Amino acid sequence: MIPVLPILIFLTVVTLLEVYGWQVVKTAIQPQNLKQFKWIYWGATIFFYALFFSYRPFLYKYLPHWLSVYYPMFFLLLAVVKLIAILFLLPEDMVRVTRFAISKITGNDEITLNRSQFLSRLALGAAALPVGTLLYGMIANAYNYRFHRITLKFPNLPAAFDGMKLIQLSDIHSGSFTQSEPIKKVIEKINEANADVIVFTGDLVNNVASEMDDYLHVFAALKAKHGVYSITGNHDYGDYVEWGSEEDKKENFDRFKSIHHKMGWDLLMNEHRVIEKAGEKIALIGIENWGTGRWTKYGKMHVAHKGTNDIPFKILLSHNPQHWDAQVRPQYPDVDLTLSGHTHGAQLGVEEKWLRWSPVQYIYKQWAGLYQEGKQYLYVNRGFGFLFYPGRVGILPEVTEIILKRA
Repeated sequence: MIPVLPILIFLTVVTLLEVYGWQVVKTAIQPQNLKQFKWIYWGATIFFYALFFSYRPFLYKYLPHWLSVYYPMFFLLLAVVKLIAILFLLPEDMVRVTRFAISKITGNDEITLNRSQFLSRLALGAAALPVGTLLYGMIANAYNYRFHRITLKFPNLPAAFDGMKLIQLSDIHSGSFTQSEPIKKVIEKINEANADVIVFTGDLVNNVASEMDDYLHVFAALKAKHGVYSITGNHDYGDYVEWGSEEDKKENFDRFKSIHHKMGWDLLMNEHRVIEKAGEKIALIGIENWGTGRWTKYGKMHVAHKGTNDIPFKILLSHNPQHWDAQVRPQYPDVDLTLSGHTHGAQLGVEEKWLRWSPVQYIYKQWAGLYQEGKQYLYVNRGFGFLFYPGRVGILPEVTEIILKRA
């Protein structure tokens, strides 16, 4: 059954965006040949929509890589301009239509429906700020990596692991990269930190394993004393791609898993590893993607956790931070530290001492940084890469360095 209401809402929003976008551009520019300008404007608009809606099923495979990365953002920027036009011009239209109706009732024909050129140009000027900000985020911040360093204290941490350095990466999304040199430099910096353990908490690719072809050797350079461990995220399964058959999808996922092996990463698929030092042990538990609502639950915590009861300290790798409140805290109180990603911090927000905000906080209770409930901790990494919007504003790409101390 076709969902009528969502379609009607979508069509209404698109109609408003396009009608006001046209009105703003036409009034602000006032072209000499309006008819020719109109054909060009609406022809380009229809072309952009056709390209956008055929992008995922057809063009994603055939477009040049850089265009497949940046085109959705171009489409979004146009939508932002038109949305701002609505915010500026809709109130004016309501006033003008009301005045026009009154003029017809009273017989005063001096009142017309002419649109203000000044207001149209003001709307375009106002749109320049968010559009310029988003462009800046693409140019300056897409690869502007930040190291977040925290120290956590636990009374049950074995003495042999006091001072252990753990580095977390998450949400690489290699299919969105258009550069490799900035990545090589930050990996060199990570290796210089001489970590005991490096962990990756999911979303290595956007959709398909082949996205790692140009970056496999780059990330294979990561080294740590006790190894590099990884898990899957929701994008790693190929669930958002139209496959020719289930066999094609399975073949892609098998190739995806082999990439971890080729890079020297230990992929934890609902399993755990015991790290031993000076006769003492900690457990590193890794599960497949587990989320609430529309997110898939491939993860099997009971399988991964089995056999760790006698190990005094446990670290869980789970891609989606929703897992912490939904299952980890209520059912597994012996998990000391959970490491997640997934949210990207929306790649947009403000993180200052006096203000910490991102639109993603209205979806995820834990969306970036450190959280604590009782003796349990959750850290949500802001992500190494980017998705859809090829940049970052306020929420920069992150490498997390965690020092574990014995309280």
